[in-house]
Amino acid sequence: MKVVITGGTGFIGLRLARSLLQRDHLTGPDGKPAIIDEMVLFDAVEPVERPAGLDARVSIVSGDISDGETVRDLVDRDDISIFHLASVVSGGGEKDFDLAMRVNLDGGRHVFEAARSRQGTPRVVFASSIAAFGGDDMPEKVGDNTKQNPQTTYGMTKSIGEMMINDYTRKGFLDGRSARLPTVIIRPGKPNAAASSFVSGVFREPLNGVDFVLPVKLETLMPVLGYRAIVDGIIALHELPGERLGTDRAVSLPALNVSVAQMIEALNTAAGERSLGKISVQPDPFIEEIVASWPLGTHFARATNLGLPREDNLEDIVSYYIADYLETS
Repeated sequence: MKVVITGGTGFIGLRLARSLLQRDHLTGPDGKPAIIDEMVLFDAVEPVERPAGLDARVSIVSGDISDGETVRDLVDRDDISIFHLASVVSGGGEKDFDLAMRVNLDGGRHVFEAARSRQGTPRVVFASSIAAFGGDDMPEKVGDNTKQNPQTTYGMTKSIGEMMINDYTRKGFLDGRSARLPTVIIRPGKPNAAASSFVSGVFREPLNGVDFVLPVKLETLMPVLGYRAIVDGIIALHELPGERLGTDRAVSLPALNVSVAQMIEALNTAAGERSLGKISVQPDPFIEEIVASWPLGTHFARATNLGLPREDNLEDIVSYYIADYLETS
């Protein structure tokens, strides 16, 4: 079978690709295990160098996801699964509404329509976000039964994507699943345009010996999850029989509901004898306004009952980031 990952050369996209290659198989559209013999990583820009850990089954394609013909060309087999991760992130979406609409909304519909055009019902996993929640009446903790009232353009496009997945599945066009992600930690490399980028930066920069300016207050609360559990959860959601999901195909992944102060405490504990950069607090009104529109925590009993994974604590997440990206460099 073929696998297409949009946003495939991003951090989560590449980790997902490598995990799938090691796994070697997925459940195909016919419900039976199928060997992965082809994989396409699609992204807006092709990397300068081919990323490590990709074998001959993998091709990298660059292009505009808002172009329907480009997307249809990717989805050229009936025995296919699609992981739709491509997105303009939160801060970028607030600064450029038209770009977010073109990439997130139009691009998502092109992906779903391409899947619809194939024979059978290919499985499509859509990466959504807890930014789909918001508004004056949002409870402190949200879950699969919470009303969605997003207060960012990014969150709005994610909420619409979830509804499209549900309806395309109801109509029998595809077999869709939406993984509603908390903030992913710890992302290596440089900060991106996401308003939540500081949640990785507060770990990553000090571990690299770089001072870090925190743009929110220490008491700020956020649900987070490590990248290993995110990838494992996305794959597990793909593999679930559709009848276990029912009519609502969106699942809030399990998360750790923590404060920024707790993040820093976990950093200091897991770092051990490492010399860390200093952390100072300098709130940024733009970032704080966006973060304030998000939930303080999540409920995830449904995800737990479905067997989706979660780390036990923040210290574990910091420790495997050190092992994956610092001790091997």
